[in-house]
Amino acid sequence: MKSISTNIIINAPVEQVWEVLMDHANYPKWNPFIKNIAGNAEPGSTLSVQIHPPEGKPMTFKPVVVCNRPQREFRWKGHLFVKGLFDGEHFFQLEALDFDQTQLIHGEHFSGVLSGMLFKMMETNTRNGFEAMNKALKQAVEQAFTQKQSA
Repeated sequence: MKSISTNIIINAPVEQVWEVLMDHANYPKWNPFIKNIAGNAEPGSTLSVQIHPPEGKPMTFKPVVVCNRPQREFRWKGHLFVKGLFDGEHFFQLEALDFDQTQLIHGEHFSGVLSGMLFKMMETNTRNGFEAMNKALKQAVEQAFTQKQSA
């Protein structure tokens, strides 16, 4: 199995991070990597996810939600053409570090017959996309949290 894992510290409570992360309708406003998510976020549901990796072509795929633990973890798993060829399990994990500080762990585990070859081709671009999303999420959440505190 091949994996990509990134993380970032967000200066806001886990509840605030989860709220922005799961507000899929607003992804086009702030997310440079995942441009759109449509569908029910409940386990077993199929999503339509459009990504646009840096220096890559936009792609749309239809993963199945495998985990939705509010304020803790959201995962989906997708396949290239057929299961077992090139599978990816995308994950977002939140860990409260303090009342107003959260660590986001964002990544994907890849498996399947073609995982070794395809992973080498897309690892850098995918990692850059995850990191760009992490930074944009941090900015969106911290801005919203600051506005809530000021109100």
